[in-house]
Amino acid sequence: MSIVTIRNVEFLNNPAKFLDPYHFRVTFECISELQEDLEWRLVYVSSPGNEELDQELDDCLVGPVPTGVNSFEFEGCAPDPKKIPPEDVIGISALILTGSYKDQEFVRVGYYQNTEYDDEALKENPPEPIRFDLLQRDINTKPRVTRFQIKWDVATNQSGATVAAGAATSAAVPSANDLDEDEEDPKPAASSSKS
Repeated sequence: MSIVTIRNVEFLNNPAKFLDPYHFRVTFECISELQEDLEWRLVYVSSPGNEELDQELDDCLVGPVPTGVNSFEFEGCAPDPKKIPPEDVIGISALILTGSYKDQEFVRVGYYQNTEYDDEALKENPPEPIRFDLLQRDINTKPRVTRFQIKWDVATNQSGATVAAGAATSAAVPSANDLDEDEEDPKPAASSSKS
């Protein structure tokens, strides 16, 4: 069972110019207090067949994380155009948000991003070299979510037995498919800021 479940990721500037920073809000639920901060990373995948070209756009630590629904805003810089092969600039690429705890990745949320010129004439006759200042990105807001089992904090119960913190069953635990459903955004109970 995951102690932290993402409830919603809302892009606050989509669509946007290719060179604009990414700005979004992450809302997640935590069913047990955590001893350490959560680490969030934003990665741009320009060429799916070559991981060496992946660009980490930013990362942040969020904590301390109280029990309940929490949210934070994340801003990541645009990808470095010099690190993207010219043949992979226009068209579909991927954007990945990862969540980790104690260097263990527990969730990966992937989005498709379409990049094209914002002018019909430029779409028909793209300039050489590529004009990054005239490109627009549009992120498909239907994510692909992958969850990983990790070792969360360990606590001792009243009888002295060791149990995973937050492992008790609870009716309040959200569904594993929350991001795949169309539901209203929950109201954040607490906010943590980027550090």
